[in-house]
Amino acid sequence: MGDSSEKILTDRQGHPIRDNQSLRSVGERGPATLENYHFIEKITHFDRERIPERVVHARGTGAHGFFEAYGTIGGEPASTYTSAKLLQTKGQRTPVFVRFSTVIHGKDSPETLRDPRGFAVKFYTEDGNWDLVGNNLKIFFIRDAIKFPDFIHSFKPDPVTNRQDPNRQFDFISLHPESINMITYLFSPRGIPADYRHQEGAGVNTYKLVNAKGEAVLCKFHWIPKAGVKSLTQPEAEAIQAKDFGHASRDLYEAIERKEFPEWELMIQVMPDGEHPELDFDPLDDTKIWPEDQFSMLPAGRMVLDRNPSNVFAETEQAAFGTGVLVEGIDFSDDKMLQGRTLSYSDTQRYRVGPNYLQLPINAGRHVASNQRDGIMARFEGTGDNPHVNYEPSTLAGSLKEAPKVPHEYRPHVEGELGRYQTSRTQSDYQQAGERYRAIDQRERDDLINNLVGALKQCAPHIQERMVWHFLHADEDYGRRVAEGIGVDVEKARSLSALPGRPAPGQPRAKAEPSNGQPNEVGRQEARV
Repeated sequence: MGDSSEKILTDRQGHPIRDNQSLRSVGERGPATLENYHFIEKITHFDRERIPERVVHARGTGAHGFFEAYGTIGGEPASTYTSAKLLQTKGQRTPVFVRFSTVIHGKDSPETLRDPRGFAVKFYTEDGNWDLVGNNLKIFFIRDAIKFPDFIHSFKPDPVTNRQDPNRQFDFISLHPESINMITYLFSPRGIPADYRHQEGAGVNTYKLVNAKGEAVLCKFHWIPKAGVKSLTQPEAEAIQAKDFGHASRDLYEAIERKEFPEWELMIQVMPDGEHPELDFDPLDDTKIWPEDQFSMLPAGRMVLDRNPSNVFAETEQAAFGTGVLVEGIDFSDDKMLQGRTLSYSDTQRYRVGPNYLQLPINAGRHVASNQRDGIMARFEGTGDNPHVNYEPSTLAGSLKEAPKVPHEYRPHVEGELGRYQTSRTQSDYQQAGERYRAIDQRERDDLINNLVGALKQCAPHIQERMVWHFLHADEDYGRRVAEGIGVDVEKARSLSALPGRPAPGQPRAKAEPSNGQPNEVGRQEARV
């Protein structure tokens, strides 16, 4: 067990945790497996940490509207890529409900705080609901769902002082190089959108589009505001906050009441399914952006918000989203954050709103016929013509039957050794952050540096030095300016060694090896699907 003075991390059963960095998956790229006991225990406990507000995305507002399909994706018939009915016919409208939110801060926090903005869309389609759940910054801080509780804990208030602390936040970030890309976005003006109407949205995770032939492509979803993107500098945000804690909610409500309906265009990036070794990043890695010059934004439809909720609690607060809520023609990739979120989101809603949250009008599908019954706050619902039969299959008249099988089911081949893995393509952890820094104009760079310096000045010297080390690897000027702002010796920071257990910057991790470099504790297993 090592030095007796060193506390060993365990699960709630007292089992030593030998790898707290990686989900157990079939090969390096997944998919993850259901027997991830440590992850399931960790994430389901995390889901239940707050009563009654959301653990994350507590501060939010919402609106109703519609999605109108173009019938094409990038000029090609939508059926080329997907069998999803809501995208097939030009002019077809699907009702939607959208909830905008901040991620970290509490229900009554100011909307001017620096934070990613949640952008969750519920489509009420004829084939059931589709939830597209993401944020405004296209990427995320971490790429393995087992790290999500740790990340959120570091950004939430200190459990003793009850105050958010940059020292805790950057302590975590300094140990996760893949976070530098997101930090570069978050501490730029993009970290404080001017309001909800002038922000982008993104599904963040990688999904798949599947057509009627059973052919699949990888995809990412994006929302582009027709009114353009507007953001606030820190001084601008502070001036608004001095007068209005809920400026973004007010702006959205009043715009809809004036009939100035906000509108976004749905854009989809696609690439062939596969590992893509020619890229310096894994397309399943949610800390990375797919470059638009390689993977074009393809227009697929538009979304308009034209009606405010009549009851904020019944609709906005009880609205429940989940990344596992997909429709035929849209499927999961092996993105480990997506697979972890798919368990966590719906599990959270069962705890927060109740096991029958899907019976609430804001969450209910348009056509529901289910044999699931009872539980807290159940509403009696006849789900078939025979109320005596709440099981399937049945020979009795009026019972529910399975839907017809699709002619060409999508059946991906999965094969690999079961273990805990980190991506071997780590070279791009700094590359995209550096590219972003060099792409923004001088005003945005100045704002980014000022915001980082202000936060890092509150951190311990060793955390400051490690953050400068990261920024130097992203871009020399980036690291030097942060170092000068916080008073760190650049050469001292540059001389730091690589993080333990991680490859040196620019060097790939050994491919297809579990993160501890050894067979997992129950031995290697081979999984084929």
